[in-house]
Amino acid sequence: MAGRPTIGSFDLFDSSEHRTRIAGQYPSNGLATCAPPKARRKTSSRSDALALLATREALAHADLVSVEDAGIFFGTSAGGMLEGEDFFERMRRGEWNESRRVLASQQNNCSADHLARTLGVGGPVEVISSACAASTMAIEAALQALRAGEVEVALAGGVDALCRMTYAGFNSLRAVDEEPSQPFREGRGGLSLGEGSGVLVLETLEHALARGAAPIAELSGAGSSCDAYHMTAPNPEGTGAAQAIRSALNNAGISSREIDFINLHGTGTEHNDAAEWQALRQVFGDRAGSIPATSTKGAIGHLLGGCGGLEAVVSVLCLDAGRVHATPGHGPIDPKMPLDLVLSEARVLERSNFALSTNLAFGGANAAIVIGRWQGE
Repeated sequence: MAGRPTIGSFDLFDSSEHRTRIAGQYPSNGLATCAPPKARRKTSSRSDALALLATREALAHADLVSVEDAGIFFGTSAGGMLEGEDFFERMRRGEWNESRRVLASQQNNCSADHLARTLGVGGPVEVISSACAASTMAIEAALQALRAGEVEVALAGGVDALCRMTYAGFNSLRAVDEEPSQPFREGRGGLSLGEGSGVLVLETLEHALARGAAPIAELSGAGSSCDAYHMTAPNPEGTGAAQAIRSALNNAGISSREIDFINLHGTGTEHNDAAEWQALRQVFGDRAGSIPATSTKGAIGHLLGGCGGLEAVVSVLCLDAGRVHATPGHGPIDPKMPLDLVLSEARVLERSNFALSTNLAFGGANAAIVIGRWQGE
């Protein structure tokens, strides 16, 4: 809500050979609080620790102790890639003085499996790795499982940690800004990478009320699609993203005119922002430029496969507070996409019933969720 970015210099690995030197790194000393010492020894990757920290916060906030019948629905892009990179670098230097067990943490399913083992979750564990739409799709999968009666409680979201592969990859694509990203601003230079985890405790209304819980929001609907257009570039017309948004609205049973604010994918790249604007124009028509909008990525960076989980949490909290956080940056909004981007400071909403959160990904994957303010029953 302060409108200040957390994107800057970082020390997780050497970035001196790249054209950029910044990222949104989570303070490493903060991970020491993620679990008791015994559990920490079993945390084999940075992604595991981030996911466990976020999940424990979510469970404490929900006042939920027993999760043995819950399901886990998680999204990620790189899994425990950082630890795999470290291992192979030491191997290259001829250092073999540690267990190769760390390689198991590189798998994309490792963080969700680690949560299940640590927390004693006995329900289904599903992991989606559909690039930057992964966590939003995982939340959609959780919604489907809850509606189908497969589970009564779901831990849904995702995680990604910074690693050399993604940092080098996005630099090679020249998709990273040398300064903190400025989504939808004129003269923007690309995205900023970040790391973290966001987790929602989702449960059926009957289960929540039976245990005396106080819901703060309702996951009203979700939708997804694929552009089937290009491996890295979005469809410039935004047709796939528009389809995912329409599906989410239909799934929620509401019209586009009922959306009160949007947490945009908003990476800050030239083509992605432009495609998302075209999608909004298709869905919202003349309202596209008047709905309050923000981009959480402008504050903390792009969490890749984990972004949808954290942005869902942020959207819930904004909806509950009736305020939308500002998108940091400076300079005018790109005149080719005249959004009502919340700037400078948080804005009080005139109406706060429904929020839309969108995520677009490499491969043309698109996902959107609709979150409703809890009205009570």
